[in-house]
Amino acid sequence: MDEHIVTSYDQELKTIVRRISEMGGQAESMVERAVNALTRSDASLAHAVIADDAVLDAAQRELDERAILTIAKRQPMAQDLREIIGAIRISSDLERIGDLGKNIAKRVVAVTEHQQPLQLVRGIEHLSDLALEQLKDVLDSYATRDHRRAESIRARDEEIDAMYTSIFRELLTYMMEDPRNISACTHLLFSAKNIERIGDHATNIAETIYYIKTGQQMGIDRPKDDRTSTMTLPVENGGKPASDIGA
Repeated sequence: MDEHIVTSYDQELKTIVRRISEMGGQAESMVERAVNALTRSDASLAHAVIADDAVLDAAQRELDERAILTIAKRQPMAQDLREIIGAIRISSDLERIGDLGKNIAKRVVAVTEHQQPLQLVRGIEHLSDLALEQLKDVLDSYATRDHRRAESIRARDEEIDAMYTSIFRELLTYMMEDPRNISACTHLLFSAKNIERIGDHATNIAETIYYIKTGQQMGIDRPKDDRTSTMTLPVENGGKPASDIGA
């Protein structure tokens, strides 16, 4: 950010940026621990993640109030205004990422009551690794205001979508093979969807970074490879086709 003549104004902007970095670290930690709790059947860790969501919610409210006060007091223009508006948008995405981590953690107890196929657990971990890498990279991009890197991050979201589609297909297969798998696989399916959504929010942040730096919006069309809305259960014994199943 550019330096300003009024030192207190600079400090206000730096505080907002620092709060975003802190929220990013909290959101990243929540997701990582939630997935660890899910794959390791760790209920106590899951409860800790759920409790941390209130901290992230409070941080978002505090940042929004600080940003609005800065706008009212300083009446910023051009990039300064984009910095503050961008921070409000990013804080909202980070708060939603925390919510998604909490939602994963809330499913841990239900999933641990059933045996989880090892291949699916590994798939969830891999999907989580992709989403967390996306989140870490976009937070680094925000710290440096690297809008070119932000563009490349958005383009990588397609890889997360493709991995999610693959997991979705495997979960359907396990549910069809044995109805006893339906309960656990349903919870895993929602967890995988939450992780895929985390990638979407990281993409939102990348778009905001691009806007802060350039003053322009990225193109409307995002690369997407989530094909779950077109998948159907197979027809057996001449029955009627099953309804489309989407996440």
